[in-house]
Amino acid sequence: MIDGYVHPDFAPVATVFRQQLARTTGGASVAIYHRGELVVDLWGGTRTLDGDPWQADTMAMCFSTTKGIASLAVHLLADRGQVHYDAPVAEYWPEFAQNGKEGVTVRHVLTHSAGLHRLRSVIDHAEQMLDWDYMVDALGRAKPAYPPGTANGYHALTYGWLAGEIVRRVSGRPFDQFVQDEIVAPLELDGLYMGCPEDQRHRVAPLAPMGGAYLGPQASRRIEKRVGEQFAKLGSLTRFPLNTRRIVNALAPRGVEDVLFDAKAMDASIPAANGFMTARSLARAYGALAGRGTIDGVQLLSPFTVERIAEIQSTRRDLVLVLPMRWRLGYHAVVTSRGFVDEAFGHFGFGGSGGWCDPTRDLAVGMTCNRGTGTPVGDARLVQLGTAAMQSVRNRKAGRRGARRGGSLRVAS
Repeated sequence: MIDGYVHPDFAPVATVFRQQLARTTGGASVAIYHRGELVVDLWGGTRTLDGDPWQADTMAMCFSTTKGIASLAVHLLADRGQVHYDAPVAEYWPEFAQNGKEGVTVRHVLTHSAGLHRLRSVIDHAEQMLDWDYMVDALGRAKPAYPPGTANGYHALTYGWLAGEIVRRVSGRPFDQFVQDEIVAPLELDGLYMGCPEDQRHRVAPLAPMGGAYLGPQASRRIEKRVGEQFAKLGSLTRFPLNTRRIVNALAPRGVEDVLFDAKAMDASIPAANGFMTARSLARAYGALAGRGTIDGVQLLSPFTVERIAEIQSTRRDLVLVLPMRWRLGYHAVVTSRGFVDEAFGHFGFGGSGGWCDPTRDLAVGMTCNRGTGTPVGDARLVQLGTAAMQSVRNRKAGRRGARRGGSLRVAS
C-alpha cells in the first residue's frame, strides 16, 4: 500500500517506491522537491509489527542521516560569520585543545579528517552516549588516531558531538533547540527533531531490531563478526584492505543496540544518529540547499556558502567506510545507477534513510524508513529512487511526461 501525491513528471519515482515496499518489510516515506515545489510526497507499508499502516505524519529515527542536519546547523553559523571553517575547534571550545588536537579545525571535523572516529575505546558503554556533557568531556580528552588532515576516517558517532558542541558553544543554545529555532521553525517543517519530545512519540515508527547477533555474551566479538561480514564483500570488490576493528571502534560501542533501539534514546540528543523526521521535512531542508540557500522565499544560507559546501574536499579512501566518500563539508557523494552525481551531496544512514540535493538541478530527495539492518550508509533503495528522480528531471527538461498530463496525481494502491 502506498499513499500520497506525485506530480505526473515524477511518476517513475512512485513506481520504484511501490516495488521497493513490495520487496521489503516495514514501511517508508519518500519526498522530493524540484525547483522549490514538492513533487513527490509518498508513504506506505507498515509502521508497527502489528501491521499498522504508515501515515502521512509518521516519523522514523534516521541514524546517520541526522549528520546532514548537524552539518547544516554548523553552516548556518558559518554563513553568519560566527564560525570559520579553517579556525581551530578550540577557538570555540577551549577545552578541546588537548592531546594533539590544538590544530584540529572545523574543516577537519566536517570532512571526517580530525582523527576522532574512535568511540568504543573512548567510552565504556553506549549508555554514556545519552549524556551530552560526558561525551563532550570524553572527546575533549581524546587523542587523534592520526595527524589531523592526513586521512579521512568516518566519524560515525563522534561527529554529532563534535559538530554539535561547536554549535552549542557559539550559539549559547542546546543543539536540539538550535535546530528547532534556526531550521525547523523558519522552514515550517512538520517533523524533525534531535531526540524526540514526548508529545511527538506517538508518530514514531518503531525500528525493526538488528538481530540476535548483537546480543548476549561475547557481544563485541559477535558485533565484529557481523560488521566484518557486511564489509567483506565491499572490501573484495574494491580490493582495499579491511580493518574490522577500526570499523567496530567507530560504529559499535558496547551496548549500542540496547541504547539506540530503546525508547530512552528519544530523551537525548545524539546529532550523528537519533534524528527523528519525516521524509517531507528532510527533503525540504535539503530543498533549501538545492535552491542555493533559499526555498519558498526563506533564505537559510547564501549562495556562496552553498557553493563552498558542495566543493569536494577529499577523494581519498575512507579508513572506516573503505570507499572514497568524496567528502564535502559535512556531506558525502551521491550515487545513482549512472554513477556519481558530481554536483550532488547529502548524507545517508543505517537502515536506508537519507537525504541529498543537487543545486545545479534544484533537486532534493528525502527518504525515511524503519528498517533496522543494512550498511552504515544506507542501501540500494536511495540509489534506485535517486535514479528515478534524475530521470524524471531529464524528462521534465525535455518536455516528456512520466504519466498523464495534468495536475498532481493522487496515489492510493
